[in-house]
Amino acid sequence: MDPNTFPTKGNLMLAKNSLGLARMGDELMDKKRNILVREIMDLIEKAKEIQARIDTTFREAYAALQKANIENGIDYVQTISCTVPVEESIRIKTRSIMGVEIPLVEADPSGTAPTYAFYTTRESMDEARIAFTKVKELTLQLSMVENSAYRLAVAIKKTQKRANALKNITIPHYVQLSKDISEALEEKEREEFTRLKVIKRMQQNGS
Repeated sequence: MDPNTFPTKGNLMLAKNSLGLARMGDELMDKKRNILVREIMDLIEKAKEIQARIDTTFREAYAALQKANIENGIDYVQTISCTVPVEESIRIKTRSIMGVEIPLVEADPSGTAPTYAFYTTRESMDEARIAFTKVKELTLQLSMVENSAYRLAVAIKKTQKRANALKNITIPHYVQLSKDISEALEEKEREEFTRLKVIKRMQQNGS
């Protein structure tokens, strides 16, 4: 038997303190969950907006690429594409929302400079390069938003699980424990009161 369940005033105080902490924890979990839910809803809307922009920009980019292929020749465009350096400027930092680390993706815009001479190409090549650069930037933004939303969703699930445990297990346990100890102490007090009355009566009768 857990010694903390023995009917003593110390255990009653301990049970009530634990109950107070559990209720406080439940309130904090509820606030945290609400904040995280608001954040994830904002991210979902942002992801939809970015995805729509990506779809539009992709169509513009491929249209520009087709025009560049026609005006500059497919072979030449492919040769130019092979000179585009691999993106190595991406940096990932983090920020915290209610203890949840979410990514901040940054990239160096200087990596989007053309790798060809302007006098050797038509304007359509610039349009294609600019459009696909925009697609890359938007894709980075979307990956950051989607990853953040995923991490928040995981955190919300964990927070809800903890809140449920507090609400359905921990709090009822300490409510019942406080009640049981209080009733046991009251019963002991009644028994002690009765015993003292009996002793007092016996003393009076014997005098």
